[in-house]
Amino acid sequence: MTATSAAAPSSPQGPFAGKKRVLASAFAGTTIEWYDFYLYGTAAALVFNVQFFPTGTELGSTLASFASLAVGFFARPFGGIIAGHLGDRIGRKALLVASLLAMGIASTLIGLMPTFETIGWWAAFGLVILRIVQGLSAGAEWGGSALLSVEHAPVGSRGLFGSFTQIGSAAGMLLATSAFFLVQTFLTDEQFAQFGWRIPFLASSLLVVLGLWIRLGVSDAPEFLEHKKSGNISKQPLWEVVTRHPRVLLVTIGLRLAQNSVYYLITVYMLTYLADRRGDSTSGITAVMIASAIGLVTGPFWGWVSDRVGRKAVTLGGIIGIGVFGWIFFAFLENGPLILLPIIVVLGMNLAHDAVYGPQAAWFAEQFPIEVRYSGVNMGYQLGTVIGGGIMPMVAALLFVAGGSTPWLICAYLTLLCVLSGVAALAAHDPARAEALARRTAPADTHRPIQETSH
Repeated sequence: MTATSAAAPSSPQGPFAGKKRVLASAFAGTTIEWYDFYLYGTAAALVFNVQFFPTGTELGSTLASFASLAVGFFARPFGGIIAGHLGDRIGRKALLVASLLAMGIASTLIGLMPTFETIGWWAAFGLVILRIVQGLSAGAEWGGSALLSVEHAPVGSRGLFGSFTQIGSAAGMLLATSAFFLVQTFLTDEQFAQFGWRIPFLASSLLVVLGLWIRLGVSDAPEFLEHKKSGNISKQPLWEVVTRHPRVLLVTIGLRLAQNSVYYLITVYMLTYLADRRGDSTSGITAVMIASAIGLVTGPFWGWVSDRVGRKAVTLGGIIGIGVFGWIFFAFLENGPLILLPIIVVLGMNLAHDAVYGPQAAWFAEQFPIEVRYSGVNMGYQLGTVIGGGIMPMVAALLFVAGGSTPWLICAYLTLLCVLSGVAALAAHDPARAEALARRTAPADTHRPIQETSH
């Protein structure tokens, strides 16, 4: 099979001319989706363990809360499968509108959910159901948004365009952590526990209205519309991915492992770790906010760099950085001055993590042919997310205990995931590098498709 992509022509005004609504849709939609999704992670670390999962022991409540967080990740592949099947057949835009609505409704209902004290274990059950809806929605969101931006991009700018989907993650985390930071700042601890934690979830309904207004004004890319018009629509795109592109599927899964794991170590597990080991519940949130804000710049930067030198070189550098960072990170959390924590987090998030994550939307899209692209990128991305990030806070909590209340097993596990991601990066097709080399030796050709390759 071959992977091809007809690029949109580049205007004399530059790659962004006529594409601003597409980029705004990718950024705003994913920002709102991830704001909702990450709210749960922060609340799971700070609130849900006490208010929804009172098991009688601190470790039991923490594990139960993180397990409910992981449920959303396990639901994401199913959301990706459903959206991929429909998205490859009817289009990207329709699925993106549906996913945004589902996420907003689920998050608003979480903000209204009674606690264990009021309705007992029904509270935990209801919370888990809504988390599953969040997971299904998130599973549908990323692939559609990534493809909508990448398929609209001119040749030589797919990494940059795709990064606008990626920085939605940073912006969503920034909004989520900022929301919790503000309510914790202006409310007492008692007020925060009683009602303050609900405010960020309820605010989701307002953000969804804005996201829908932007997203409804975007159409599917000409490449997909031409493919749909041709009538060569795959009837079973998921089955075709599994049977005809298994190697590429494994590559995309592997590329997610290290990047997603370190992300959830920093943004979720670190909050619990600092609260338990250092008695500090605010320094971690502040550091994540700073890194998320910087990520709005470093995400596009790494996407742009990958357009210039290729995805593989940038990604491998980031993976090596993640492997080294894990050991430095936990050594610092144990004994380092927390006033310097933002610097450490920025090194891990913006230099190492973002070098892998920034080019990821474009690189995943480049691995699959258009007839199964939505199913392929969704399946690889979401399965890698479950294995890499979804279970990481829970695994880290267990490894910390298994390591004699020291983090060395967590660091070793992250290193192993880096090795697996490195192997996947070496095996991935890298058309951006071939295109970059061609641009240095020949006149620009904005209509040239992605270099064909055998899978």
